[in-house]
Amino acid sequence: MGEPIVTRAEDGAVRRVCVVTTSRADYGLLRRLMWEIAGDEALELQVVATGMHLLPEFGHTVREITGDGFQIGRSVDMLLGGDSAVATAKSIGVGMLSFADALRELSPHIIVLLGDRFELLGVAPAALMLRIPIAHIHGGETTEGALDEQVRHALTKLATFHFPATEAYKRRIIQMGEDPVRVFTFGAPGLDDLYHSALLTREELEARLEFDLSEPVALITYHPVTLEPGTAVTNLAALLRAVERAGLRAVFTKANADEEGRAVNHALAEFCAGAPNRYRLFESLGAELYRSLMAHCSLMLGNSSSGLIEAPWFALPVVNIGERQRGRVRAANVIDCANRSEAIEAAIDQACSEEFRACLQSLENPYDVTKNGSASRRIKDVLKTVELSSTMMQKRFHDIP
Repeated sequence: MGEPIVTRAEDGAVRRVCVVTTSRADYGLLRRLMWEIAGDEALELQVVATGMHLLPEFGHTVREITGDGFQIGRSVDMLLGGDSAVATAKSIGVGMLSFADALRELSPHIIVLLGDRFELLGVAPAALMLRIPIAHIHGGETTEGALDEQVRHALTKLATFHFPATEAYKRRIIQMGEDPVRVFTFGAPGLDDLYHSALLTREELEARLEFDLSEPVALITYHPVTLEPGTAVTNLAALLRAVERAGLRAVFTKANADEEGRAVNHALAEFCAGAPNRYRLFESLGAELYRSLMAHCSLMLGNSSSGLIEAPWFALPVVNIGERQRGRVRAANVIDCANRSEAIEAAIDQACSEEFRACLQSLENPYDVTKNGSASRRIKDVLKTVELSSTMMQKRFHDIP
């Protein structure tokens, strides 16, 4: 492949660590790690914002990043209008072209990617061609109902270093041929904020949301199931019927910019506008409001990974709908159900029952490995000290005996 374009920092020199964030979701998980990097004199944090962060229809959440005191090194506008499969594929191409220039200009020593968003398929190949080592967080997981599954595993094979959230995911990454010495299991870094940041009181949260939380309230996030094209609006309608029949009040957050995501958001806007005293729709709540709402709502509904990773912290009942999260490790707070209104309504009844809530009092969160909020610091320490010589870009397939 020739001489590396980006090599390790010389001894004593500052190591440039580039963190790419695509949306409100991954930023909430990366924020503590970004603070850790920015606070280390041996490291220079470079932040690249892309994807939904830059779009007003999704809350223009790049403002949350700058509001936390981070400087945006580059903004990469890559999402084309529309939410068709063709528009998504073309957006990846736009991203690859734009990230090639952005990464060449920033010249980081290592780049950090989290999760499985399709936008990262525009980042990782560009980094690979520029010989920039990739550190991938939350690899090894499975979401069998979504294209995210293939994206995540592709990123694993493109990455040099891996930070899975559980031992089960670590084993899966090694099963994919990755060198065990490059796989580090510190848990989910997004949980660190729950150890280090105060949540809003119910009264503060009600004032910020302008929404009464005294009755049973559900937090609902529903994303299109990308391996079931053409079903998103129909499946959402089943969820909304169940919410009405169960008599719930609800706070909704918009779907991601996936195929059919805009159609879901349009349907949600119409539904909430029909009963504004019972339902509220937010483009993005941000980490503080979202986690505070998890602390004060009655249950979560939908198919978001936050129901599996963060909700166990609050012993919060979660109704996980459909196939999108099938295969992920989950705690006992999760009730899986089919995407039919009768099944969803029955799961809501179970989640709201005193018996179910009582069994969650001693709940263990499988994603909280360190149990002290240190995952981000430990990831930072690896990024700071790991060897970044050109030989580290050589991938040797690790065979399992």
